[in-house]
Amino acid sequence: MRFALDQADVIVCLDDDLLGCGPGAVRYARQFADGREPDGKRMKRLYVVESSLSITGAAADHRLPLRCGDIAALVATLEREVAGLLKQPDAAKAEKREPDAPRFLFAMAEDLVVNRERSTVSAGPSQPAEVHAAVGRINAALGNVGTTVLYMDPLASETSWPGRVILGPVYEEASIESLVAAISASEVQTLLILGGNPVYNAPADLDFAEALEKVDKSIHLALYRNETSRRCSWHLPQAHFLESWGDARAYDGTYSIVQPMIEPLYGGKSPIELLAMLLGEEATQGRDLVRKQFREILAEPDSRADAEQETERRWRQTLHDGLLAKSEWPLSEEKSVGIPDTKPPFGPDRSSASSSELEIVFRCDAKVYDGRFANNGWLEEMPDPVTRLTWGNAALFSPATADELGVRDQTLVKLGYKGREVEMPAYVLPGQADGSVAVQLGYGRTAAGHVGGLVEGGVEPVGVDLYKLRTGDAMHFGTGLTVEPTGRKARLASVQDHFAIDAVGKKAREDRVGTLIQEATLDHYKKHPDFAKHAVHHPPLESLWEEHNYEGHRWGMTIDLSKCTGCGACVVACQAENNVPIVGKERVLRGREMHWLRVDRYFKGEPENPQVVMQPVVCHHCEMAPCEQVCPVAATVHDAEGLNVMVYNRCVGTRYCSNNCPYKVRRFNFFNYHKDLAQPAGEVTKMVYNPEVTVRSRGVMEKCTYCVQRIKAATIDARRSDRRIQDGEVKTACQQVCPTGAITFGDLADRQSEVARSAAGDRNYAMLAELNVKPRTTYLARIRNRNPKLEADS
Repeated sequence: MRFALDQADVIVCLDDDLLGCGPGAVRYARQFADGREPDGKRMKRLYVVESSLSITGAAADHRLPLRCGDIAALVATLEREVAGLLKQPDAAKAEKREPDAPRFLFAMAEDLVVNRERSTVSAGPSQPAEVHAAVGRINAALGNVGTTVLYMDPLASETSWPGRVILGPVYEEASIESLVAAISASEVQTLLILGGNPVYNAPADLDFAEALEKVDKSIHLALYRNETSRRCSWHLPQAHFLESWGDARAYDGTYSIVQPMIEPLYGGKSPIELLAMLLGEEATQGRDLVRKQFREILAEPDSRADAEQETERRWRQTLHDGLLAKSEWPLSEEKSVGIPDTKPPFGPDRSSASSSELEIVFRCDAKVYDGRFANNGWLEEMPDPVTRLTWGNAALFSPATADELGVRDQTLVKLGYKGREVEMPAYVLPGQADGSVAVQLGYGRTAAGHVGGLVEGGVEPVGVDLYKLRTGDAMHFGTGLTVEPTGRKARLASVQDHFAIDAVGKKAREDRVGTLIQEATLDHYKKHPDFAKHAVHHPPLESLWEEHNYEGHRWGMTIDLSKCTGCGACVVACQAENNVPIVGKERVLRGREMHWLRVDRYFKGEPENPQVVMQPVVCHHCEMAPCEQVCPVAATVHDAEGLNVMVYNRCVGTRYCSNNCPYKVRRFNFFNYHKDLAQPAGEVTKMVYNPEVTVRSRGVMEKCTYCVQRIKAATIDARRSDRRIQDGEVKTACQQVCPTGAITFGDLADRQSEVARSAAGDRNYAMLAELNVKPRTTYLARIRNRNPKLEADS
């Protein structure tokens, strides 16, 4: 199943981070963002019900914090409300409408019915099958199947030539419980593990590490000698996916060929190559194996003289395109799929004992996922989109639950679940559901590497391993959690409150939040389209000297806050593109992180259920830049096109520019973070860096350059072709990876350019415009499409 959010006007996500997690998240985020234009015919409305604040929840127009275990009861009520509003033949359901149904739920149900065939309801993978069945029935009743909800038929076997190619996969869900049982029964003498890390992340009640010791010969193919490799008889080096040939299938079934970017650096083998060798196949090279599979996919039932030439043509075309055209799974022609009329397991009559017990919710981390990326410094240092934490995880408590349990922010708590205990920091998060404690998986690695944790190498694990609490019967959530505050402090490396000089500066920022973030409801925007331009009143802005008139290109950027979900992709893209160093937890705690781009997160409203807004902040390339006015050596200056650039060789590190920057976006190299490049192993490390960007040294200030290297490359190419740079030809790294298209960059001097039209729009405003610094980076105000019947909740 997949969704067509471009066809949906009302979206309901039930414990489902649809825009932030999952194989279709990037496409869904773009489809959602494309429908958030307040000047369009329709603006999408998003409802989210979840236990812990997610990227999707932060983007919601209406959000309801609710324990995961209570979602089933809400879905049961929602189904009855929708049935009643649709006046279906099942009168019994309609007559049993609960008169005290929550206002939120009833308004949501009514909105779905009003927008039937243009709405969609989704349930997250952590919810049980009964909830998904109920959601399927709701979508069918609303007529969404075939329009916004698309059921696929992956088992179809027909293949037409030369039209659509249909692939028929075979699903085999090998149960790790069955494997452990077989090992315990001495039925397994040799075990080959391809990738993965079951010693680390298998359910705690299986004790996979102990079971593995009973196998005579165990072989692990993995990128690194991780926790599982160290328990096996043999470790085989696996080739990275960028070093390997392979194939894959997208979430909609589209067939893609994985092509290597480089030869394996350390002689690794891919899983398909290893299996081919073990099976004694004639072809053992990755490319030959993939091509053989490709030929079988395109095999014709009848022979034709030109079949070989056509297969070769399509092979080359697929290599060029990266995917096989028309290979997606066919859509089911049924408008109503066969969904059993099962009842959710926890209805309104669930026991009061279970509702009073604390719930623990296990979530894959937004950065290191299930732990596979724990040794990636870029991701460890990337702030969590919601908590803004780096280098570790924490137990998330709602303010009310924390008060009830005596838990204080950034203190250690002891979590107990089914006879197992861990100790970890607590983090009090507004918007967390009462009675529910969320924890992030993927941390506490003991054999990740020199970044994520390597005990035998003297590197302490990053964060706490929560797999020690997760059992097979509670893979996503469960009740019965106990919390014991220890009272001991635990410093968390959160970056949200960094860069305020002192308490006075922090208070001043809190007072200014209402002007830093401009937002309104859709109704208010329709009545007052230029509200953002009148939010801050100040006297006429006069300069102390004659302002420079820039001729030629005037590069600028706009950021649409209605589209930004705060995912953080821009942060990592900037770091990779511009050789921004990793500093580690100790330096982050001191406020010395080096990210050129940050995403600020703000709450508005009551702590129990606040509204959330994300705001990316980069160098604003002010035309009246205050940083330039205080630099004693002219290390930061303007170029002919108005870019605020750094001359690294002039910088002597006074840091006056950083103090005078009102946006706090300049970063200082307190140490030589690249000295390891001089070591023998540095030859491989150098391959990480972008050769088009200078690697800075200790004592130098740095900041966003609008990816000047890309601007210069486009300029040179245009000059060679004797033409002007086209609109959209230059894309900054942050703009290129933004899944929602929230960032627009271009030439402000070209009035027909997308960025110029965006900057001239009614929603456009400049942050701290009253300082008269004339920033080139501006914002489009956040617009929320709230349900008028719930407007009192705002």
